Amino acid sequence: MSTDTINPNFDQHKVKPKAPKIEELINECKSVMMATISEDGTPLVSTAPYSRVGNEFQILVSFMAKHTKNLRDRKQVSFMFVEDESVSKQLYARHRLTLDTQAELIEKENPLYEKAIADLRERHGKVVEVLDNLEDFIMFNFKPVKGSYVNGFGSAYFVDENLEVMEHRRGAHGQHNVDQK
Repeated sequence: MSTDTINPNFDQHKVKPKAPKIEELINECKSVMMATISEDGTPLVSTAPYSRVGNEFQILVSFMAKHTKNLRDRKQVSFMFVEDESVSKQLYARHRLTLDTQAELIEKENPLYEKAIADLRERHGKVVEVLDNLEDFIMFNFKPVKGSYVNGFGSAYFVDENLEVMEHRRGAHGQHNVDQK
């Protein structure tokens, strides 16, 4: 089935999934979208440039930003890496990786802080040095717990904390061939 057209009669069980390209997607993205939750339960979506050390991600953010308070007070954060719209063949089937993560503050004395700052400088330039020297900027680390990866129609996968594919998702809403009653 072409991703350029939609066939309302297509059987997703006959669609052959595409090979996951999780690493390529992460490497193509210069920033990550993240969803946090405020004290009253209001969701907040924001974005930030990120660094990566191993399978964990780090961001440097101002403590004056709304999402920073949410990160400090509630540790569950949803991350999304998404294919650039300008290169997507079909916006409904955009390649995307969504991760459930746990946030933790990284103190400047932590060796992870220096590794993350070095990676941020390499990826995003001298502005990182300026931000790192400002007193209102702090760093968070995000540990993936689980996630999902989509790279086309009928091509979705469960992902583990190591960013490895666990299994192909099948059925409506990611369920496994559940009979409708």
